[in-house]
Amino acid sequence: MTVHEVENTRTVRSFCRVCVSVCGILVDVVGDEVTHVRGDRDHPRSQGYTCTKGRALPKMHHHPDRIERPEMRVDGKLQPTTWDECLDDLATKVRAIIDEYGPDSVGIFFGSGLGMDAAGYRIAQGLHAAIGTPAKFSPLTIDGTAKVLISDLVGGSTALSGRPDYVNTDFVILIGSNPVVSHGHTIAMPNPKGTLKELAQRAEIWVLDPRRTETARLATGHLAPRPGTDHAVLACLVREMLVDGADRDFIDNHTADVEILADAVADFTIEHTARLADIAEADLISLCEAVRRAGPIAVDTGTGVTMSSSANVTQWLSWALMAVKGSLNRKGGYWFHPGFGYQLESFELPVSPAEGSFGPGPRSRPETHSFLDEWPCAVLPDEINAGNIRAVLNLGGNLVTAFPDAEALVPALEKLEVFATIEIIGNETTALSTHVLPTKDQLERADVTLWDIMLPRVTSQHTEAVVEPVGDRKSGWWVLAELGRRLGYDLADTSNDQVTDDAMLTGIMMGARMPIEKVAEKGWVEVPNEVPAAWVDAHVERLGGWRLAPALLVNQLAALEEPADLVLVPRRQHGKLNSQLGYLGEPPEVLLNPADAAAAGVVHGQQVTVRTATGELTGLAKVDDSIRRGAVSIPHGHPLAANVNRLTDKDQIDLVTGMARYGGFPVTVVPG
Repeated sequence: MTVHEVENTRTVRSFCRVCVSVCGILVDVVGDEVTHVRGDRDHPRSQGYTCTKGRALPKMHHHPDRIERPEMRVDGKLQPTTWDECLDDLATKVRAIIDEYGPDSVGIFFGSGLGMDAAGYRIAQGLHAAIGTPAKFSPLTIDGTAKVLISDLVGGSTALSGRPDYVNTDFVILIGSNPVVSHGHTIAMPNPKGTLKELAQRAEIWVLDPRRTETARLATGHLAPRPGTDHAVLACLVREMLVDGADRDFIDNHTADVEILADAVADFTIEHTARLADIAEADLISLCEAVRRAGPIAVDTGTGVTMSSSANVTQWLSWALMAVKGSLNRKGGYWFHPGFGYQLESFELPVSPAEGSFGPGPRSRPETHSFLDEWPCAVLPDEINAGNIRAVLNLGGNLVTAFPDAEALVPALEKLEVFATIEIIGNETTALSTHVLPTKDQLERADVTLWDIMLPRVTSQHTEAVVEPVGDRKSGWWVLAELGRRLGYDLADTSNDQVTDDAMLTGIMMGARMPIEKVAEKGWVEVPNEVPAAWVDAHVERLGGWRLAPALLVNQLAALEEPADLVLVPRRQHGKLNSQLGYLGEPPEVLLNPADAAAAGVVHGQQVTVRTATGELTGLAKVDDSIRRGAVSIPHGHPLAANVNRLTDKDQIDLVTGMARYGGFPVTVVPG
């Protein structure tokens, strides 16, 4: 930076919205150029930490493919246009489709892009409700259904968002989770390496992962079970604790169906589990003894679990283990976030039915159903091909690289009469769209923390806009409200220039624990949180105790088969988040154990092809003994030639939740 630039630099305090860790950042701006992003040392949570992704915000803002004006497909080609022309055309076509075929003919995808825009997301919810379509999709059925399912089946409410009590715990098990790279899955961990190093000084940390990950290197102990057998290790731990090591007072007073649970895990002896998971009996015994010695314990899972075919069972048994150890809603164990933007303790949570909170699914796939009022992402091609969905509103997602079975998805998307996409940078999905709606990026808008229930504290924060929007970008809430107005829905006032982003945020925060004025004044606020939480105990009492053995899960456990010899497992990368940030140069590496590489005739650095019955991808072989034999690790979100979605099958989903299987399935690897 030149002396002139230094003299003309202004620094704006903000927070990063690349992921839900929302770390504090300082953004340097010269004129209209964002020159530098660094961590904010005064931020109470991240304390100066920021990752490669957050520091890349200048590259995102100034990306050569950024979209600055609305685009509309004319004669088969996307053409720049005005907002009025684009929205008029879009609304006219969507209204005609609704009038002729009904609201079910419109699908809406709530993508991560708009999902990190508080005002935009709230208006998107309003638009969805106004249209009244059941065809709602989100990343939930791409990587996260198991956690919500277990909250529903075991905890009796999908509103229960649990997480380890890292402040007080002295024992943690992380399964298929590498927070040093991922910053946690659905539960944020700002400054993960610092957090884990501090935790390791006073607590035991055990990691179950087929790879010796960056997180495993900081742990007390690491077990590398065969992919798809984490559930067996947990079942063994539950069995052993019920023999010796359980908190009997907690079980007797706060749980139900412990006898059914004991029967379900009876076969998972030390010997059987060690054979099934292909781990040493001595290592499994060491883990059992450590859990037995511990008081309350905390267990957390990541996409290594939630993307696999055994996801539901593994997540269930993690809760069952914590219940048996008296750790649910207990200090040092697992606590449940009451929300900052809303206050769960202020009302009585409804008790969900024992069989789960499900609804009707799409007509083209009668074997599926809805969960949390969402349809599985995997059904979209079938719904389009059947003529049931004719328009899709894609609110900030790269469907082509995110949805399963790209070979089936792309031709289906090309058949749509309307495919409108909200985005900030051109990608494979905008290239297929009929309408492209460029909204402000995170540096161009005021915002508050939307997904506060994913944070490790009961907190909220506010940021002003750092720079003016480029080109003719508009706020996401304005775009959707204007579309809604043209469709006949009153979602927000777009006629008055005084209705700013902050004015919209004020409405969103009306029911929060603090008014937006106080949050904006301080930038970051936190309120105390009690563990045990009386509102959780009251809910569990109405429930009749934590439901330790839901029939659906007991049956799934009994039906699980042994994994194949070579199985795909997912992996996160430092410089990538799903399909975002490809310009940071993370390669699509295929991680292989030396023995598996030798058996396949593959050498380090060679291009390889990974195949399933559905499709294939190509990537670069990384031969490394940090991963156990029998596992092939490939990061998701890369361009189509190397995209894991090419290996997935839209018909191979968990029929309980609709979750597509992005891991845990057999693959073959060949050179070339």
